[in-house]
Amino acid sequence: MHNHTEFSLLDGANRIPAMVGRAKELGMDSLAITDHGVMFGVMEFYWACKEAGIKPLIGMEAYVAPNGRKKRSGREDNDRAHLLLLAKNLEGYRNLCKLATIAALEGFYSKPRIDHELLRQYGAGLIGTSTCLSSEICRALLREDYVQANHIAGMYKEIFGEGNYFIELQDHRLAEQERIRPQLLRLSKELDIPLVATNDAHYLCKTDHDSHELLLCIQTNDVLSNSKRMKFNTREFYLKSQEEMEALFADVPEAIGNTGYVADMCEVELAANRAGMPLPELPEGETPGSYLRKVATESLPRRVQECDEAAWERLKFELDVIESTGFESYFLLVREFANYAREQGIHYGVRGSAAGSLVSYAIGITEVDPLHYDLTFERFLNPERVSMPDIDMDFEDARREEMIQYVTDKYGSERVAQIVTFGTMGAKAAIRDTSRVLGKPPQEADRICKCIPNTPGITLEKALEEIAEFKQLVASDPEVREIVDKAKSVEGRVRHCGVHAAGLVISGEPLVEYVPLYRGNEGQPITAFEMGVLEKMGLLKMDFLGLSNLTVLAQTVRIVAETRGEHLDIGSIPLDDEATFEMLGRGDTTGVFQLESPGMRRHIQELKPRNVKELSAMVALFRPGPIKHIPEYIDAKYGRKKPEFLDDRMQPILEETYGVIVYQDQVLKSVRAVAGFTLGKADLLRKAMSKKDKSALDALLEDFLKGCAANGVEQRVAKKIWTRLEPFAGYAFNKAHAVCYAILAYQTAYLKAHYPVEYMAALLGAYMEKEDRVITLIDECRRQKIPVLQPSINRSGISFGVEGSAIRFGLAAIKGVGTGMVSSLIEEREANGPFRHLYEVAERLKPMGATKPVLEALIKAGALDEFGQNRLTLLGYVDGALSFADSANRDRNAGQVSLFGEGEQVADVVHYPELPEAEPPDRAQLTSMEKEVLGVYVSDHPLRGYERLLPQMSTHRCGAITELDDGTPVRMAGVVSNVRTLVTKRTGEKMASFRLEDFSGQVGVIVFAKTFAKLGDQVENDTVVQVEGAVMHRERRNGGEKDIEVRLDQLQRLDPPLDLDLASPDSMAGTVVIQISRATEADLKRLSKLLADHPGDYGLRLDVLVGKQVVPIFPALTVDPQDGLLRRIPKAVPGAEVTVMSADESKALAHRP
Repeated sequence: MHNHTEFSLLDGANRIPAMVGRAKELGMDSLAITDHGVMFGVMEFYWACKEAGIKPLIGMEAYVAPNGRKKRSGREDNDRAHLLLLAKNLEGYRNLCKLATIAALEGFYSKPRIDHELLRQYGAGLIGTSTCLSSEICRALLREDYVQANHIAGMYKEIFGEGNYFIELQDHRLAEQERIRPQLLRLSKELDIPLVATNDAHYLCKTDHDSHELLLCIQTNDVLSNSKRMKFNTREFYLKSQEEMEALFADVPEAIGNTGYVADMCEVELAANRAGMPLPELPEGETPGSYLRKVATESLPRRVQECDEAAWERLKFELDVIESTGFESYFLLVREFANYAREQGIHYGVRGSAAGSLVSYAIGITEVDPLHYDLTFERFLNPERVSMPDIDMDFEDARREEMIQYVTDKYGSERVAQIVTFGTMGAKAAIRDTSRVLGKPPQEADRICKCIPNTPGITLEKALEEIAEFKQLVASDPEVREIVDKAKSVEGRVRHCGVHAAGLVISGEPLVEYVPLYRGNEGQPITAFEMGVLEKMGLLKMDFLGLSNLTVLAQTVRIVAETRGEHLDIGSIPLDDEATFEMLGRGDTTGVFQLESPGMRRHIQELKPRNVKELSAMVALFRPGPIKHIPEYIDAKYGRKKPEFLDDRMQPILEETYGVIVYQDQVLKSVRAVAGFTLGKADLLRKAMSKKDKSALDALLEDFLKGCAANGVEQRVAKKIWTRLEPFAGYAFNKAHAVCYAILAYQTAYLKAHYPVEYMAALLGAYMEKEDRVITLIDECRRQKIPVLQPSINRSGISFGVEGSAIRFGLAAIKGVGTGMVSSLIEEREANGPFRHLYEVAERLKPMGATKPVLEALIKAGALDEFGQNRLTLLGYVDGALSFADSANRDRNAGQVSLFGEGEQVADVVHYPELPEAEPPDRAQLTSMEKEVLGVYVSDHPLRGYERLLPQMSTHRCGAITELDDGTPVRMAGVVSNVRTLVTKRTGEKMASFRLEDFSGQVGVIVFAKTFAKLGDQVENDTVVQVEGAVMHRERRNGGEKDIEVRLDQLQRLDPPLDLDLASPDSMAGTVVIQISRATEADLKRLSKLLADHPGDYGLRLDVLVGKQVVPIFPALTVDPQDGLLRRIPKAVPGAEVTVMSADESKALAHRP
C-alpha cells in the first residue's frame, strides 16, 4: 500500500514490471503506487497490474506545505511534510491529478507541494494516511507535542471524511518509529481513526538495499564512505509478504486487516477514461470525412503535375483507408496547423512516413510529391494495423514557440501541454556514477568506459558477452569487477525528467481530468505521462520540432529580399541545379544540412550526386550499420560493380538504389513480392527484425520460406534473400523521411551555392550562441573569402547582417550587452541618428540601462572603433563618459535642454571632449579582448602565421574531434583559453581543464592530476601549444548528448612564427636554407629585419624545429646571400645554421606541396 517506483527519482529502486511480478509471486491481490509528489508511472503501473490480475491502487506520497504552498522558509520541516493519498474512484483519480498538477505548477519549491487548502478543495474521492516519520503528525510526536499531533490528525479526519483517513503504522526497526508508536495508537483510539499497517517499500527485496544506497548517493552527489550522508539506516524498506507484515504487527491485527479494507475501498477504472481530440473547423453541412474528401479532390490537380488515373486511384484508396480508420479529423487539424504557419510566413517541413501520403500532399500538409519519389502510404497508415497516424512537423526553431502559442490560444491552455521525457542511465553513465559513488578517480571510469562501445542501447551485460577486452578487464581486476557489478544494479533506471524536444499533446477536454501535469525546465506545464503512454490513452500527440536549418532557410530568404530585392520561394527552386550539385561534388558542404560531417563530405565527394534521389540514399546510408554499404552503392552507380538483385521481382524495387537495400520500404516490398506477405505481416517482420526478436523471426522465417516456395523461388535463393534483408530491416531508413531530409539538404546547398554571403550570415545568426559552431563558420567564410567584419554601433543589427560582399557581426553576439539593450540601442539609433563619440553613446544609452560593463563590452568587441580612438583609449574614459551622461541627463531633466529653442537636438550643440590617445593595444591584447566578449577572434587570430605549421603538427583539427571514437589518439595544435584548475575531492591533488582552439573550432582538454603535476605550469591562457592525448566520450549527468573531450598526455609550447608572408617562389637563383632549433620573439624580429634589408634573387627556406618535428617554411621573400648576410644570420638567431642550395635543387624544392 506504500510503494515507491523508480519514478521517485533516484529514491525508489523498484522497476514497475518487477514490482508487479514480485507482488504476484507473493500472492498479493492488490498493489499500490505512491511515488513522492508525482504520478509519472501511474498508467504503466495500472496496465501492468491489470495484465497480472492484480488490483492497482493509484496514489501518491504528496509533499504538504503546512504553512501554505506559496510560502518558502528554507527549512524542510516547515516547507514540506509527507502525506499518503490513494484514489477511491474516478473522481478521486481526477482530484489526485489536479493536486499533483497544482503541486508542480504552483507549489514547487525544491519539490512539488500541496497544502491544506487544496486538500479541502480536492479531497473528494481520496483516502489519506498519516504516512512516515516525515509526516506532520510524526514530526509533532517526535518533538513530544502530542497536542499538535492530535490537532493535525483531527484536521485530516475532517478533510477526508469519516472512514477515509487512517493512522499509518510502519516498522522498519527504527528507534524513532518504536518511540512514537504508542502515541499513534493513542491518537487512533482517542479520535476514532482506524489504523493501517504499511511497509515503505523503496526496493524490491532485502538484498536490493545496497543498490538503493547507490541510487541515494547518485541523487545527493555523495560517496558511500561518507558516514554522515543521507541513508536508510536499516535493510527493511522492501516489498514484504503478508506473513512478514503479520509478524511485525501481531499486536495490532486490525491494522493488517484494514490494509485489505483500504484496497477494497479503491475501485478506479481508467480504461474508459479517454479524452477525445478537438474538432477541426468545418463549413456548415460538412462532416470531417466529407470535407477532407472535398478538399483533397479539389486540390489534387493543382498539386500533381501529371494527375493521371493512377493518381486518382491512389487518392481514393488513401481517403477510404483514412475514413475506415476514423482519422479524418486528425488530417484536417494538422492542415489547420500547416495553413497557419504558411499564413504567418513560418517555414515548416514534415518528417517521417507522413510524406508518403498523397492526401497529405494534396491538402497542403506536406510539400513532397509521394508519386514522384515512389513513397509508400502504407508505411504511414497501414489498413491492417490501425494506430494513430503520426505527422511530425518541423518549424523554424526561432518561431516554434509561436506555433505552440497558436495551438494553446486556439484550444485553450488547459487543453494543451508539452510532454515529459525521462532520461535513464546508460551503460557508461552507470559506470561513471557508480565509480564516483565508490570514491574512485575519474580516470578509473574512463578506463572502463573506453572498453564499452558507443552502440545505441548497449548494456553492460551485452558488452561483457561481445567485447573481449571488456570481459578480460572485468575478470582480471577486482576493483573494476566491483564497479561493474554495482553499476548493473542501477543501469537503465530513470535518472531525471525533462521536456520532450518536440512533443505536444492537444485534448478536446481539460487535460487534468485525464493526465496530471508537471513542471518543465522553465516552469511551463508538461504532461506527467510520457509520449508512449499518451498515445496508448488515445490523446492527440503532435511533434512540433524546432529545426535551426529551417531558421537558416527563412533568414536567408529575408536577407536576400532586403539586400538584393529578390523574393525567393524556397519551395519553387529547381531541384536539378548544376551549380548546386557541382558544389556538393567538390565536398563543399560546411553548413549544408545533413552533409557537413567529415565522413559524409568524403562520401559525397566520391558519389558526386546528380539528383535528390541520390542525396536521399546517402542520407539513409550514412548511419551506423548501413554506412559500410556506401562504397558498394557508389561502385554500382559508376559501373565498377554489377548490382545483384537475387530475384527478378526485386529488380524494380532495388533498381533506384543500384541493388543496395537502403530503405525499410524496400524490405517491406521485397517480402511482399517474393513471399506474398500481406502488409500487416510485412510490418510484423520489420518490427521483429528491428528488435532482433529471435522467436518471432524464427516463426516468420518459416512463413517466408513457405511463401517463397509458393511463388517459385528456390529455397537456396530464398534463404539468401532473407540473409540479405535481415540486417537491413533493423537500421534501414524510412524512405519518406530520407527524401524529406534530402530535399532540405538540397535547399540549403542551393542557397549556399547561389547566395553564399546571405546564407553564411543566416547560419552565423542561427548559431550565434554556440561558440564552437561560430568558429567553424567563420573559418568557412575565410575559406570562401567572405570578409567577416567586427560589430559596429552604427552599422550592426541585432544579428549578423550583410554589407555588400561582407558579413557584419550583430550586436547581440557581444557578451554582456544583452538583447534588450541591443534593441534599445538600435531603436535609439533609428530615432535620433548615428553615434559619433563615446560620451554621446553613454549620454544616449545610460537612461536605457547602459552600464560600465555594457560600454566596455562594446569597446572590446570593436563596435566603437569607427570613432577613431583605439580601444585602450576608449576603455580609459568609460567612467568619465558615464559621469558626463549623468550630468547631461540631470540638466536635461531640469529643463536645460537647449539654448536654441524647444525643438533643437541636444546632440547638435553639445561638444564632446577630445580623448588623448593611450598606447594602442598590441595584437595579443586585441585578440584577447575579442575572444572575451565575442567568443571568437575577428580582426586577427593568435594562430595567424602558424597556418602552414598546423597541418604538419596535427593529426586532427579541433573541429573534427566529434567524429572520433572514444580512446582515439590525437595530436593537435592551437591556442589555449578558459584555463580552470581545481582540487580533486578524493586526493586533494590539482587537475585542470582548458579549451584548445584552431581555425576549425575548439575542443575541451582535461589535464588529470598526474599529468598536471608534470605539465601544469605550461598550461596558460593565450599560449599556442601542441598537445597529444586521447579522445574521451563523457555522458552528461542529465543525459542527452555526450561531451567529447581530449585527455592530455603531452604538451609543447610553440615559439612565435616569423612575421613574414608564407609562399613558395617559382624561380630563383638558389635558396638560402636557415635551420632554427630555438628562438625568442626578439630573435625572430631581428632575423625578419635582417632578411628584409638584404633583397636579392635567392629564395628562402626556414627549417624550424617544432616539438620533435622539423617543419619547412618558404617565406615570400628573396634575398642576396652576399654582403655579409650569411655571417650575420647566426648573430641574429644564436644557434642558427645556414647553407646555400643550387638553382636546380631550389626548383625541385619550390614545387613541393
